[in-house]
Amino acid sequence: MALEVTKQQSASSSSWSFCNMKCLPIIPSRLSSSSKEQQQQQQQRDGKVLSDSDTKQRKPGGWKAMPFILGNETFERMASFGLLANFMVYLTRELHMNQVSAANILNLWAGVSNFAPLLGAFISDSYVGRFRTIAFGSFALFLGMLTVTLTAWLPELHPPQCTKQVQKLGQCIGPTKAQLGILIMGLGFLSIGSGGVRPCSIPFGVDQFDPNSDEGRKGINSFFNWYYTTFTVILLFTQTVVVYIQDSVSWVIGFGMPSLCMLFSIILFFIGTKIYVHVKAEGSPLSGIFQVLSAAYKKRGIKLPLDSEVGPIFYDPPLKGIVLTKLPLTNNCRFLNKAAMVLEEDELKPDGTCVNPWRLCAIQQVEEVKCLIRIIPIWSAGIISLISMTQQGTFTVSQALKMDRHLGPHFQIPAGSMGIISFITIGLWLPFYDRFLIPALRKITKHDGGITLLQRIGIGIVFSILSMVVAGLMERVRRASAMLHPQPLGVAPMSVMWLAPQLILMGFCEAFNIIGQIEFFNRQFPEHMRSIGNSFFSCSFAGASYLSSILITIVHHATRTKSRPDWLTNDINVGRLDYYYFVIAGMGVLNLIYFVYCAKNYNYRGSLQKEDEPYVDVELSSIKA
Repeated sequence: MALEVTKQQSASSSSWSFCNMKCLPIIPSRLSSSSKEQQQQQQQRDGKVLSDSDTKQRKPGGWKAMPFILGNETFERMASFGLLANFMVYLTRELHMNQVSAANILNLWAGVSNFAPLLGAFISDSYVGRFRTIAFGSFALFLGMLTVTLTAWLPELHPPQCTKQVQKLGQCIGPTKAQLGILIMGLGFLSIGSGGVRPCSIPFGVDQFDPNSDEGRKGINSFFNWYYTTFTVILLFTQTVVVYIQDSVSWVIGFGMPSLCMLFSIILFFIGTKIYVHVKAEGSPLSGIFQVLSAAYKKRGIKLPLDSEVGPIFYDPPLKGIVLTKLPLTNNCRFLNKAAMVLEEDELKPDGTCVNPWRLCAIQQVEEVKCLIRIIPIWSAGIISLISMTQQGTFTVSQALKMDRHLGPHFQIPAGSMGIISFITIGLWLPFYDRFLIPALRKITKHDGGITLLQRIGIGIVFSILSMVVAGLMERVRRASAMLHPQPLGVAPMSVMWLAPQLILMGFCEAFNIIGQIEFFNRQFPEHMRSIGNSFFSCSFAGASYLSSILITIVHHATRTKSRPDWLTNDINVGRLDYYYFVIAGMGVLNLIYFVYCAKNYNYRGSLQKEDEPYVDVELSSIKA
């Protein structure tokens, strides 16, 4: 649908434009009489140029800044993932916690860490900017890692050592309240650091390139590729080398190495300070969301016209800042359209801008809120589908500890390294999917991506269900083997590689569901709301972690009787971990039905890049990490 706008305006007259969609007239802010200013405003509205100050700011940065940014992110990820890759084993083996308490601590910590980026994105966009937010978050991460390292180093900060036989009997001394408090304080620093680094790392890297030039767009695409490549390499390194050091050499060295890497990360980040492009904070989109809701509520008594009636005047100023895509007015959630209705002349200043943004909002703001409302049902469906992923770092590790992990007579696979099977699956599948499967599907479906984003997420949900079904069946076989061939430590005489099928399915779940969600949020959110989109995905993991913790607590208490222990008791040979996996699979089936319903009713957002011609939304590069 085209949006007709009068191109030439005089300074003394009101500037009007009319939208042929539903015959609703729209009022933009007035243009200056100066032809130069008028041309600049038109170019900014069409998303072609930056302001002069922004253009000057973008001359440094580029690939000159990438060694410092990618180096910082590489060391930061090596530190955070290296510290926590084997944390379930540390809590149960070194701090002598039962597996339910350890799993709940991990899930609660993961939930806080994944909700924190939403607050970090708000602070970064509204007040301090991305550079300062990353700097503050990096220091917090270092303090957190140093604190956790001290819990393994200083004897006063962890319980006394305990033999495996005594540990099997459940008679080891656990951590004191003071020791547990210091550990939680360290995890709290890590959560604060995650809130600063995670929502800003990718946007800060993108800031170094000019998106309005061919060279800049190519640089952004290459940045995503390098980001994902370094991310994958670091995951493989931490899941093998770092976990092996922690498991077989020393927990102090295994935690100290990531802490030292975090220190190098901070130093490297500040070395490139003068090279970076520093984009100023322009205000958080969250404030715009609340303004739309407030304006719509204040005008709730106004009746919207029917389609056949001559409509009211709507406020539609030119685009500003980094926003490049103008969204057309739609009839979804029509009550929000009231927020953009101009009822009185005194709602506008002489220059055409609104007097009170809490009573009158632009059409762009209204449609951005509608995008958020449409996405929420899809986002909520993704939470339950990620519960299977949270098991990979908790009860999958517990299974591995009760299986034969030897490769040859001298080497034993660390239980925390089993997740590498999922990463290998993703690394092998994605190139095949991108180079061979998508072109083949494109010929059949005529869709640029082979399948839609919602179809990709739906396939990932199916894989999450299958992974839990296979995990339950495999646990049933493992438990029967352990009961049939009792060993002193309860280890089943079967290879740990029997866990590979469920981990491979989890890898497919991640390749379809998680990457699909990241791409979905980045495409469906407007440009300046993509930091919220990335935070939304983190909140999906947070919700899954909290829901998993609640489910563990319910199962732990509801399945315990006087005659038998609960399903998730410390000795999984006595418990019924397989039943727990089947419960998650059943929840996944119900969630799949809900997702299909939401997907069928979802409308992809439309866009108008120019006010005088239709715009076809350009596909963004998928962020793989």
